[in-house]
Amino acid sequence: MVNQIVQDEKKILLAARKRAGLTQQQVADKARITIRHYQMFESGERKLSTSLFNTASKVLEALELDLTAFARGEYALCENENEAGGDEIILQKGNT
Repeated sequence: MVNQIVQDEKKILLAARKRAGLTQQQVADKARITIRHYQMFESGERKLSTSLFNTASKVLEALELDLTAFARGEYALCENENEAGGDEIILQKGNT
C-alpha cells in the first residue's frame, strides 16, 4: 500500500542513488562534478532542475534517470517500504 507520493527533487535524487547502490562520491565521479556540487543537489541547497543543462544531464545519466521524464516532473517517490525495505521510485502516470 502506498503511504505518500512526493515529487521532492532532493528525495528523488537520494532514492535514485541508493537504488543504484552508489555513494555520493561515485555519482559525482560519474557525472564529472565535485562531491560538494552533488551534495548541494541532494541536500536541496541547489536545484538540479535549475542547474546548467550539461550538469543536470550528467547527474541524471549517472543515476540512470531519464532527462525528459525528470524535466517534465514525471518522477515521483513512493514513500512506502518495498520488499527490500527501501522507498521506491516510480514514474508517475498521466503527468505530462
